[in-house]
Amino acid sequence: MDNSSPIVGWRELVDLPKLGLSRIPAKVDSGARTSSLHGRVIEEIERDGKQFVRFAVDWDGAEHICEAIHVDIRGITSSNGKTQQRYVIKTPLKIGSIEFRAEISLADRSDMKFPMLIGRSSLRRRFLVDSGYSWLQTASMQTTKGHKP
Repeated sequence: MDNSSPIVGWRELVDLPKLGLSRIPAKVDSGARTSSLHGRVIEEIERDGKQFVRFAVDWDGAEHICEAIHVDIRGITSSNGKTQQRYVIKTPLKIGSIEFRAEISLADRSDMKFPMLIGRSSLRRRFLVDSGYSWLQTASMQTTKGHKP
């Protein structure tokens, strides 16, 4: 990585274009390995020989039913130190102008301030983090230097 890598703040608005979700407030957390999305699993399905998971995301005052490739069920340690078995999906994630496929765990984040968390696996070799700023890659604010939290 070099100094030309885009810089993200400690919170950003992100898009999950294949899921039809945009401008999701996300906390950037380099201490977390895997990214996480507030979602409730409805069912596992198979299509064309591939495993998918259908899940509900409560976002923007509505319930969105989404489907994504089901990668795994993993034990993921949450911020309270407890390990939970979570579905992990793979879907495109867009932060600013950078779009890439990311692994994202589905979790109950209803008690969290942000419906999404961006972990270090998604940040690695793509972004630098400046924890003193917010919204650095948010499209509507790219003309400004960012805002202090």
